[in-house]
Amino acid sequence: MASIQIDRLKRREPLTDTASLLIITVVIFVLMYLIAVICFAGKGYAKPQMFFNLLNENAALIIISCGLSIVMITGGIDISVGGMTALISVACVVHLNDMPGSGFFTSLLLALGIGLAFGAAQGCLVAYLDIQPFIVTLAGMFFARGLAAIIETQTRTVENISFTRLAEMRIRLPIGSLNNNGAFVRAYMEIGVVIALVIVAALFAALRWTKFGRSLYAVGGNKQSALMLGINVKRTKFLAHLCCGVLAGIGGFVFLMHVRSGAVTHAGGYEMDAIASSIIGGSMLSGGVGNIFGTFVGVLTKGTIGNIVRAMGLVGAWWPGITLAALLCFFIILQSVITSRKKN
Repeated sequence: MASIQIDRLKRREPLTDTASLLIITVVIFVLMYLIAVICFAGKGYAKPQMFFNLLNENAALIIISCGLSIVMITGGIDISVGGMTALISVACVVHLNDMPGSGFFTSLLLALGIGLAFGAAQGCLVAYLDIQPFIVTLAGMFFARGLAAIIETQTRTVENISFTRLAEMRIRLPIGSLNNNGAFVRAYMEIGVVIALVIVAALFAALRWTKFGRSLYAVGGNKQSALMLGINVKRTKFLAHLCCGVLAGIGGFVFLMHVRSGAVTHAGGYEMDAIASSIIGGSMLSGGVGNIFGTFVGVLTKGTIGNIVRAMGLVGAWWPGITLAALLCFFIILQSVITSRKKN
């Protein structure tokens, strides 16, 4: 009996596709951030606040990318999340500024309602009418942007005092750095970062240890096998899009808390950023593979790329996109190599 247990300990199970891609993502992010700290320490990259600024600026994208990862695990896609974010920012600003008695929680309910409506409608079309997710969510993207333009064509700033006070709250941390006068300045996080971290932890646990999480991977891996296992494929796809819509609603509200304004042009390209972050984090477009923590690291990797490019003085608008495209191509090729190796 003892020898059997020793043999089990000695035997190493091969890494899954998800684990392999996650390890590579984490290693690349750590190396990139260390390079930034070493090369651009004089520009503040060695200070803890620089890392927390990365979280503050990308909290909404983290939440939205997590929702997109859930859909991608099932083999789907959702390119309406950027349009939903713009619609939520505009609708909530109009609600907060023009409606008496409106406040933080009523605007949050409005954002959740918009996300829920889009997620349910798109989920029904994809899951139960078997329409291609790209076509459905492309229509959703145009519809959301158009509706935002109908509601308000001008950029408006939030004037609601109760919302502004909550949005401006900062969580001070025990770590920090010295300023130019030698005084210790504590690092801080915005409330949106806390919301994003809680969602990442909850989704990570749900995908790993719940029946719903296993169903998502099963449907994305092989739909026919999932049916044979008794999994309701249509309902699983519907719930995936519903979750993505709800998370887009939360992410849109966190986005509003960060920028405190509403505009049709807000969150331009957010859908592409979310897809790129999910792929860099290890989610495969073919479905069946993905990790929420990897998506979280993918968003930070994307943000770090932008910071490094700006620190190098490449101020052109397209340089961060070019660098991100190169990294994205690397991960797509890497995914192809890993899957082909597994098949062989």
